[in-house]
Amino acid sequence: MSGRPRDPRATRDARLATHWRILIVFAGTVLVWLFVYHGALLGRDYDRPTHVTRAVLTTLLVVPLVVAARRLLDRRPWTGLGLPSLRVGWRRLLLGMACWLVPAALGFALWLGFGWVEISLRTSAADALRVAALLVVLVLLYEALPEELVFRGYLQRNLATRLPAWQAVIGQAVSFTLFGFLVGAATSPDRLLLFVVFALLLGAFRVATGDIWAGIGFHLAFQTVAQLFGDVGAVFDVVGADVLGLVALGGLPFALGWMAMERRYRNNLNWRAREPDPIR
Repeated sequence: MSGRPRDPRATRDARLATHWRILIVFAGTVLVWLFVYHGALLGRDYDRPTHVTRAVLTTLLVVPLVVAARRLLDRRPWTGLGLPSLRVGWRRLLLGMACWLVPAALGFALWLGFGWVEISLRTSAADALRVAALLVVLVLLYEALPEELVFRGYLQRNLATRLPAWQAVIGQAVSFTLFGFLVGAATSPDRLLLFVVFALLLGAFRVATGDIWAGIGFHLAFQTVAQLFGDVGAVFDVVGADVLGLVALGGLPFALGWMAMERRYRNNLNWRAREPDPIR
């Protein structure tokens, strides 16, 4: 028997197979949202304190789930998930927000200017600003951070170690859409289509920038404004909400936002590349 140490590359990976790790985290994520939204603990009726509780509880459950999966299932460092510190990622966070907010503002201006949409304030401007500020925090904790961490962070990262980037993006988009269906957030054809397109776009952001901060920013801006002008915010009356949602909140910022991101990071894009996931 040779006394030379064994080449670590020849050692079989003792971890669970990639698809099992992805399935465990996906199932855990679905269970968290079902518990938080559908569980008897908080009930189904909406009010602001319930929204706050759900948002905080979601982040408190999802982040440890991903941390545990990364350490115990992946046996890899946190850095591989694409969530560096805010000190590193704040520029991409703001860029992601701008990629949605600037085209959306253009859409709002055009639709209001042509008279296709009418918006009136139900309450005072100060109250609307207070609700908007609160929604930024709640969307970050309830949707933007946990969903990006799971789907564009954990799932897309693990898929990208086995598949080309474009296939990893499609894979996480399918998972995100299935998640939306299972938790009751995407049960109609238009909502399912929204989930697919949204996830593909955010997955492409991850490929372009190398992390999930831009996706968090885009997700945060979109969800906050959509809720502010919807029933959750309850501070605006909107005539022509369908047109506003389809074009000014959706199609225009989705298309122009990706054009801006693709132009900014075009030298980084490699749709055929795989991402190694080293131990260190």
